[in-house]
Amino acid sequence: MSVNRSSAANPAAFEALAAAFARTLEAGDVVALEGGLGSGKTTFVAAAVRALGNRADVSSPTFTFWHRYGGSPSLEHLDLYRIDDPSQASELGLEDAFGADRIVFVEWPSRLPGLLPATAIRVRISGSGDEPRELLVERFAESAARRRN
Repeated sequence: MSVNRSSAANPAAFEALAAAFARTLEAGDVVALEGGLGSGKTTFVAAAVRALGNRADVSSPTFTFWHRYGGSPSLEHLDLYRIDDPSQASELGLEDAFGADRIVFVEWPSRLPGLLPATAIRVRISGSGDEPRELLVERFAESAARRRN
């Protein structure tokens, strides 16, 4: 596993980190975004979506659970905050968000730990409000091996 720590003193620096991270992604990647309320998970996704060339209006899918931003590869954005029971994932068809031809961002992945692949890239965001942000990115060996091929 590789671990990368970064910090951002202001919102512009935070969005620049998200954009740089996004440019390392490829179809099939799943990004698990962890952090408290107001830590910037949706802001991170918005900056990543823009960096990947998509001009979609990114908003939190808290009440719809899933937004699709399209593009090539397709960009999927899940928010599991309001999931109370694992059976809701099946009812909502959330498994269909994942595939080798898309990049998936998942907010609140701890609400459905079995939904994400073991190779999901973990992004932990610390800080909220006007505070600086700390990012911890964990990539697993399987993901890194796939990148080399």
